Amino acid sequence: VQLQASGGGLVQAGGSLRLSCAASRRTSTMGWFRQAPGKEREFVAAIRWSGGNTYLDDSVKGRFTISRDNAKNTADLQMNSLKPEDTAVYYCAAHYNSVIASAIRDVNSYSYWGQGTLVTVSS
Repeated sequence: VQLQASGGGLVQAGGSLRLSCAASRRTSTMGWFRQAPGKEREFVAAIRWSGGNTYLDDSVKGRFTISRDNAKNTADLQMNSLKPEDTAVYYCAAHYNSVIASAIRDVNSYSYWGQGTLVTVSS
């Protein structure tokens, strides 16, 4: 499975960006992670194809939403009210099978990764 992420860029604090991840084929679970300089990769959001269950890290709840388009095999991350601390390289990830809820925030639960897209939020 190949993943192609797009939509990153530079935005002022309080602004919005929309990231999109296109998969070469359907996968059961898709997620977004981010990695800031000098920090470990961390979970942001995930969505399951079946049922559309969504998961968001507490740090982005109320500001970010994740959605999917089954017909296009895409998962989008809408990011609103962006803060400087949201600055990071954002990676989309996918796993062919459904990832259980207790493991959905774990980077090791995902088999496929996109190339990353940089999001910079200026203060």
